[in-house]
Amino acid sequence: MNSRPTASACDKIPSMDFRIKKLDLFISRQFGLLFVGTFFISQFVLMMQFLWQYVDQLIGKGLSMEVLAQFFWYMGLMLVPQALPLALLLSSLITFGNLGESSELTAIKAAGISLMQAFRSLIVISILITFGSFYFQNHIGPEANMKIAQLMVSMKQKSPELEIPEGIFYDGIPNCNLYVQKKDLRTGKLYGIMIYRMTASYEDQAIILADSGMLQSTAEKKHLVLNLWSGEWFENMQSQELGNSAAVPYRRESFVKKKIILDFDGDFNMTDAANLSNNSRGKSLSQLRSDLDSLNHVYDSIGRAFYRDAQQSFYPLASVAKKDSLQALREAASPNFNYDSLYAKLPATKKAAAINYAMSKVQQEVSDLDFKRLVTQDGDNIIRRHKIESINKFSVALTCLIFFFIGAPLGAIIRKGGLGVPVIISVLVFIVYYILDNTGYRMSRQGSWAIWFGKGLAPAVLVPLAVFFTYKANNDSMVFNVDLYKDLFMRMFGIRRKRHIFGKEVIIYPPAYAADAERLAEINQAIVTYSRVHNLKTAPNAVKLFFKYRPDHEIERINQDLESVIDDLSNTRDKVVLNELNNYPILAVKAHTRPFERRWLNMLSGILLPLGLFFYFRMWLFRIRLLNDLKMIRQTNSRIISRTKVIDTDI
Repeated sequence: MNSRPTASACDKIPSMDFRIKKLDLFISRQFGLLFVGTFFISQFVLMMQFLWQYVDQLIGKGLSMEVLAQFFWYMGLMLVPQALPLALLLSSLITFGNLGESSELTAIKAAGISLMQAFRSLIVISILITFGSFYFQNHIGPEANMKIAQLMVSMKQKSPELEIPEGIFYDGIPNCNLYVQKKDLRTGKLYGIMIYRMTASYEDQAIILADSGMLQSTAEKKHLVLNLWSGEWFENMQSQELGNSAAVPYRRESFVKKKIILDFDGDFNMTDAANLSNNSRGKSLSQLRSDLDSLNHVYDSIGRAFYRDAQQSFYPLASVAKKDSLQALREAASPNFNYDSLYAKLPATKKAAAINYAMSKVQQEVSDLDFKRLVTQDGDNIIRRHKIESINKFSVALTCLIFFFIGAPLGAIIRKGGLGVPVIISVLVFIVYYILDNTGYRMSRQGSWAIWFGKGLAPAVLVPLAVFFTYKANNDSMVFNVDLYKDLFMRMFGIRRKRHIFGKEVIIYPPAYAADAERLAEINQAIVTYSRVHNLKTAPNAVKLFFKYRPDHEIERINQDLESVIDDLSNTRDKVVLNELNNYPILAVKAHTRPFERRWLNMLSGILLPLGLFFYFRMWLFRIRLLNDLKMIRQTNSRIISRTKVIDTDI
């Protein structure tokens, strides 16, 4: 006959039930509603922050509603991967904060369900969001980024009069280089103008200087009208008026007011995407890998070409056969060949010519190397951007999962729901993440840090935090106990705590004044003996403090006896005694003996010199403070002993 297992036996079998339970549905429903709301809030905040950066390029351009709608649509799509981690952090924090505030989380734990089991459904949802974020960045995000880049470039070209910067040359107008010293945004006037007009022919070039001016578009948006005041016009006249004569190489004209018409198509035209081929954010992962191979091949070829040019310039014998070139180099490098003596035999004119030739050759090579450096730097920058973007697609998606394991445990620890404390904590966490990620990105982009280090900086800081908060929340640790940190801070820096003893309304056992006075007298005698033996005025012995620690049981005994007397005398009705009891200092009975309780920590702090010096001087200060506290205790004991005699007489 088959026997069925008893209930107790079944309870001992480990549970492997992965079915969706009502608790999972309950938590998922609350999280889902909050996630949708916080996602749109995060998306709106990020869009406003992005819009604020480029608002100057949108206002006053005469853009149609269709163009603006495209701009906002693609901007929203581009910012989705950044909004997902923030929304996940905030929604998970609020979800478990609400459960903790309404005591539902306590009920869940009382039912024998661990915190990780409560996280189970949201962990699955977070993993799905992580994969969704990666898919979005790899397929939808690049196209949106490319479209927004096209729109930005096209908007800059539409109305260049609004884009002219101060203090640098602007080449946004065809065939012109425009320099403006200062501009008035309110009136649109430009001051300190210098214009280089460039055409295909060198003879037609001109330089125009003016004190002030104003640049405006015509009604049909096909030309720009430049009104100039108080200036001069310098223009080559060689090919037109003077033929080949070199007597008057240019024409000079001074003017009070002058109007110049410049050809410019101000209609909005979408920039060709081929001009943005180096935009790494507008590419998928497969495109990034393919383009990286092409870029490495191209710039490796350029590097090899530069190397061959340098080899032919500085070592022309390299083109000869290897054996012959080596022999020629040995002859040229012979110790008998003296260049100084050869130079000394030259006449003065040839010496000057040789020096000038050498200087011009060096300057030419320096200029050539500077040009080659710009080419290779540009290539390195493009390659670094592509590598950064390849890592970024994984790191941003992984941030979703990291933020969940920060937000959910923090909500379970803080147990505060709503949009108060959770929003503040979420903003602080996101600011830390943004600073670390942005710093790593910028340092990696400019080549100061390795790419893996720059992009791994934020995860390297946040992952340990997520593990720490999850561990603490799972073990019900009081991570955010303010009193705990306040007490730790006060003990670290030796901040005193004062006694607060008040009279009791009901006293069951009155103090034994005579016995307490006798015990206080014994404490005074013990303090005198302790001070004479330990000599607290002198500096402590560093070896004994860090490496040969001996506990100070005598001061612990004195403090224990004193607290016992204070506890008994706190039952008095005498206001003088109560006032004197509040004068007793609270003794730190261990701070003057060692930094830590564990011996290996004391030895480690002694070996580490800066840390050891801090603890050494800290313990010295505590020794001096203990000496002063013992003096205060003796004086207070004497006053209380005198007062108890008066009380006994009155009784």
